Amino acid sequence: MSKRPRVWRRIGFTLIAVTVLLAGAGAWMKMRKVQAATDLPVAKARKGEFLVMVRCRGELEAARSVQITAPVRVSDLQIVWLAPTGSAVTEGQVVIRFDPSTAKQAVDEHTASLRQAQANLDQQIAQSHITAEQDKLDLATAQYDLEKAQLAASQQAIVSDIQGEESKIDARVAEQKLNVERATVVLHKKSDEAKLASLTRLRDQEQIELQIAKHEIELMEVKSPSNGVITYLSNMAQGWMNAQPYKPGDHAFPGAVIAEVPDLKTIRVEAKVEEVDRGRIATGNAGIVHIDALPETTWKGSLSGVSPLTEQNFEWPPSRSFRAYIALENPSPQLRPGMNATADIIISRIPEAISIPAKGLFTDKGRPIVYLQTKHGYEPRVVSVEARNPDDVAIKGVEAGSLIALVEPDKSGGKK
Repeated sequence: MSKRPRVWRRIGFTLIAVTVLLAGAGAWMKMRKVQAATDLPVAKARKGEFLVMVRCRGELEAARSVQITAPVRVSDLQIVWLAPTGSAVTEGQVVIRFDPSTAKQAVDEHTASLRQAQANLDQQIAQSHITAEQDKLDLATAQYDLEKAQLAASQQAIVSDIQGEESKIDARVAEQKLNVERATVVLHKKSDEAKLASLTRLRDQEQIELQIAKHEIELMEVKSPSNGVITYLSNMAQGWMNAQPYKPGDHAFPGAVIAEVPDLKTIRVEAKVEEVDRGRIATGNAGIVHIDALPETTWKGSLSGVSPLTEQNFEWPPSRSFRAYIALENPSPQLRPGMNATADIIISRIPEAISIPAKGLFTDKGRPIVYLQTKHGYEPRVVSVEARNPDDVAIKGVEAGSLIALVEPDKSGGKK
């Protein structure tokens, strides 16, 4: 009988210990839940001007650029040197060099041909002078023979009739010889003039060909037509599937557009605008531009234009969208065409609005709610939405400075 009270006491102590342990575990779990609820990421509701924006993605481009083309009427154009792509260039600076070996060979050939043509012309000039002098001598001799024959014929009265007739015949023959000599002089003169004209024409032609060859050598160095940065276009010689920017070693056809120099003062953002947002924006809307390569800087701009029709892109899957052009107010020399950018086009402003991050707005039974932090945890609060942006939401129903949970508490172990 004395052992039973001891057993009951042991059972009582055991039950008390279990009860204490269960109470402690419950308190610990409650503390963990409260701590988990307290450790949720939160954001403060801000009061101030709210910008209603349309966000679009695109890249930088220059509204005005100057193209650099390969020289025309020149064959065998092979690039041997290019200025580094994206480098700053000045007007008159050499940016492209072609292989000048063919043009130099043509210069050597035409130089030799010009010397030969000039030598032939000089020889013909000398021969013409010799012929002219000989014709003068022959003409003087014929004139002398005619005068001598005429003198002999004038002595007919003091000589016999036979001698007189012979003298008359000799005079007529001398006169004919003089006429023939005069005709010969004219013939030689015309012939020499024709030969000189032909050789002069050949000499002048070689001079022109030599000048063209020398000019082709000058064309082997292409200079920048303006200040800016140089960018190279794709070489389509191997088909558009294998198109790559021009590089040393490539061949270009005469007149091909190889590069362009954009004017950095006219740089702007070309962005894609979805059809649902096209009616919300208008020319003149202010814009805020963020460049991916320069995330620490923000640029101001304005919407300068929108394409009247949608344009097909070459992405997969293919889609159509409008093109919006946002001009930058003060473009920086750091900017380059082709840089990716995000443009926020401001379509309206709400003064004194309460805004929270977009991830802090949730839906409960079709109603927009936020989870407001209190000393007892997070309480759901029904709000009304005034405007939405990709990052922020303007709402009514909470006070400025309130802490809003950015995740649903029930998904993180806290109270809802």
